[in-house]
Amino acid sequence: MNFNIAVIPGDGIGPDITEQAILVLQKVGEKFNHSFTFTEVLAGGIAIDKRGKALPEDTLEICKTSDAVLLGAVGGPKWDTLPGNERPEQALLGLRSALGLFANLRPALLYEPLKEACTLRPDLVEGGLDLMVVRELTGGIYFGERGFREGKYGEEAYDTEAYSKVEVERIARVAFDIAMQRDKKLTSVDKANILESSRLWRAVVEEVSKEYPEVELNHLYVDNTAMQLVRNPKQFDVIVTSNMFGDILSDEASMITGSIGMLPSASLGEGTLGMYEPIHGSAPDIAGQNKANPLATILSVAMMLRHSFHLEEEAKAVEEAVVGVLEKGYRTGDIMSSGMTQVGTKEMGQLVLENL
Repeated sequence: MNFNIAVIPGDGIGPDITEQAILVLQKVGEKFNHSFTFTEVLAGGIAIDKRGKALPEDTLEICKTSDAVLLGAVGGPKWDTLPGNERPEQALLGLRSALGLFANLRPALLYEPLKEACTLRPDLVEGGLDLMVVRELTGGIYFGERGFREGKYGEEAYDTEAYSKVEVERIARVAFDIAMQRDKKLTSVDKANILESSRLWRAVVEEVSKEYPEVELNHLYVDNTAMQLVRNPKQFDVIVTSNMFGDILSDEASMITGSIGMLPSASLGEGTLGMYEPIHGSAPDIAGQNKANPLATILSVAMMLRHSFHLEEEAKAVEEAVVGVLEKGYRTGDIMSSGMTQVGTKEMGQLVLENL
């Protein structure tokens, strides 16, 4: 099979990690008789520097006509002083909105070889940890009305959280469908004791749950969820929540699994086109130094193979290759522990290729 992939290396360590992910895809192509065509495009801070805007029109058009998008990372201190609507992160929001990618899947998996990297007591994660955060991606406070105005104490800024019934219904169905393929447990996270948007969220999720009688549904407030993730993470299977709550909780979940450098993500819509990226940031302090962990990006490639290309065998081969490298004791600096062998970005990528 032939697939066209738009590649957005982006900023900081983005080029370092996407390079390794592309090599993995090429190896998959050789092994399983597929071909991948890669088109590199600009977005984020580098696009601001070279083109004057975070998301150039030609980048967006190439992404729209591709079978999938591979993204490294965007942003960095260099652009922190720009107005909000001109920052590199606007590229992410623009891509998600224009491509109709409303569901963000963030698996948090504690691999057995990395259990020493987990910051929780061993008994709390005994036997491993495997949960999925389903984050709504194109609504809520990140896309709501915002601005500045004169308030009681002078100038003030505001951001608005808003959700429609349709937006909640579609993300809820994605989460219920995923729960049906796992342990049939779904936790919906909101702040319904305070927020009207959360009260609508909870009511709509309850309504959708009638279509999935086999799934056990429970509701938690976001503050309690944050506590429970470090108190008893194994109680969770699938978590569905809003844009901002999902952004925060998935980062928390990543640290439970050992390192934010290990977590992939998939942003999906109604069709097969998806955008795949690690959830960590651009880490400009280690960019170009062969220090970044490429495994989250490589695991994002596995999600691409599974969700956009429907190549389950190939996806599992990549995931097993990653586990195999970890079992042999190889680590990048962020997941390094006593007795292991530390390697750089390129060496880690090569080890995955050899395992494939």
